[in-house]
Amino acid sequence: MQRLHQCTLASLLLFTSLGQSAYAEEHERKLTEVREAIERGARFLYKNQNPAGWWSSSEIPALTALALVALEMSEVSKLDAKYGSERRRALDFIAGSAKPDGSIHRGQLVNYNTACSLMALSLAGEPRFRPLIIKARTYIADSQIDLGEKDEMDDYHDGGVGYNSKYDHSDMNNTLMAIEAMRMSELALRRPDKPDQPLESDLDWKALEHFLSSCQNLPERSNNPSLSSSAEDRGGFIYHPGESKAGEVVDEQTRRLALRSYGSISYAGMMSFAYARIGRDDERVKAVIDWLGRNYTIEENPGMGSEGVYYYYHLMAKALKAQGVATLEGPEENKIEWRTELKTKLLSLQKPDGSWQNPTKRWMEGDPNLTTAYVLVALVLTESE
Repeated sequence: MQRLHQCTLASLLLFTSLGQSAYAEEHERKLTEVREAIERGARFLYKNQNPAGWWSSSEIPALTALALVALEMSEVSKLDAKYGSERRRALDFIAGSAKPDGSIHRGQLVNYNTACSLMALSLAGEPRFRPLIIKARTYIADSQIDLGEKDEMDDYHDGGVGYNSKYDHSDMNNTLMAIEAMRMSELALRRPDKPDQPLESDLDWKALEHFLSSCQNLPERSNNPSLSSSAEDRGGFIYHPGESKAGEVVDEQTRRLALRSYGSISYAGMMSFAYARIGRDDERVKAVIDWLGRNYTIEENPGMGSEGVYYYYHLMAKALKAQGVATLEGPEENKIEWRTELKTKLLSLQKPDGSWQNPTKRWMEGDPNLTTAYVLVALVLTESE
């Protein structure tokens, strides 16, 4: 009997060992697949760069900046060495778009272009860009909207950032780009031995919280009358205090028109909380994570269908990684391994030339350079826990 017990135990240990080995092999195979996909995507970007240094449009430096950020995060050292001159031309193009006031653009979408360009210059790790980084930070900080009486937070748009001047209305997308650029540039400017040293220019982070509350469907946190009281929308985000790209409905409780939550911008809100140093123990973060779990899908951008779905994938990976969310709780209280599901989906969508492209062209996702940049960042963030 004892011998039988020992044999059974040995068999179980062997079975467990074989199972762990098979899992490890499958995990390693998937990592290799992801790394190969990243290298194909990076090669596509390098090969599709304009000889003058820009990607997609010479009028929108942000597109070049987003490609550079993706390549930097992809850590494809062999390709970077091979295409070193292309990388330098791209950085020179962005630097050449800088204006005396610190903004970086070619005549349109001033804040958006400045923020994306600031990210690329910050990740470049080159001392020659330090003056441009400092001036761009000042420009973005000065662009934070404060309508009405100064410092009073008497407008729902106060605390956010818009596409152009500080008198333009703010929105979640431009606000996210601005705060991401400010956090990236902090790392570029601060000395390693003084990680908390104050910088000359910064955002008003408390004012930012006011804007985020004006855009999150948690009516108890804001008196914005356009927020939804519906359980279906609770916790999610809208594009700006007066608009949702997902449309509006008649609120069941107030009988007023209310703005619907949707996927990509809810991840933008979740990520904004992370950059504002507001973590998962905060009720606002719990609420948006709950909405994203209830509405989880990798087949579309919830509330928007195929529109902006690659930006949705991009922000999903960034926001969940930034907030340290390993698994989401799905609509049926099931645990979702989002990294595994997202990487599998993205690998299946890669084209033979290494690119990704959305057949639905809204928000420029018909541009394979932009969508490939989005996906490269997302894939990199699925590589590790």
